[in-house]
Amino acid sequence: MGEWADHANLDDIATLDFQRSGRRGYPEAVFCEGKTPEQLAVIAKAVGSHPEVVTLFTRADPSRAATIVEQLPDAAYDVTARLLAWPPTPPEASGGLVVVVSAGTSDLPVAREALLTARYLGRQTELVVDVGVAGLHRVLARLDLLRQARVVVVAAGMDGALPSVVAGLVRAPVVALPTSVGYGAAFSGLAPLLAMLNACAPGVAVVNIDNGYGAGHLAAQIAAPEETTR
Repeated sequence: MGEWADHANLDDIATLDFQRSGRRGYPEAVFCEGKTPEQLAVIAKAVGSHPEVVTLFTRADPSRAATIVEQLPDAAYDVTARLLAWPPTPPEASGGLVVVVSAGTSDLPVAREALLTARYLGRQTELVVDVGVAGLHRVLARLDLLRQARVVVVAAGMDGALPSVVAGLVRAPVVALPTSVGYGAAFSGLAPLLAMLNACAPGVAVVNIDNGYGAGHLAAQIAAPEETTR
């Protein structure tokens, strides 16, 4: 039995939205999981014809990233975040500071996806790593930075407690980002998701499990310059 060949024409696989930035203020992202290398090559080639538009490729493992880089040799790739950005230089930062907090080292892939998304959407970003609730002195030691933020993204797995702690310490809104890190009873991120949805501290918004892109995008919107939010 033969197999269907991958379509080589863009119109057969995707409808890219190069006008999204003008319409919504933020460009499109390409989710790479589930797409074949051939499909990604066609999409990346089309993206290359629009250098004026920032495009993010999310969830790109090294093999998919290699396919994209063949078409966009200058693309920046963060292997931890599994994220490519093209053009490789972030836009000039404007608006408020986005601070991304990672509860543990194991949460870094998702945290970095959020960080780079906010950065390539035009925000100044800072990363705080390994300050989970197992040692509260660590997050307390970073309070000066956290209190400078316009919005704080907090990535945590396990019991998902850190966003509530941070939200009780700062004035800025907190974007809670549950990760799939944890032992069996964490249910691949379901336990921290439910904990964050039940946060005691007010001012906490919650995105889906491992959705670093969504968290970074929301943070960039919250921290946008006032004139771009009207």
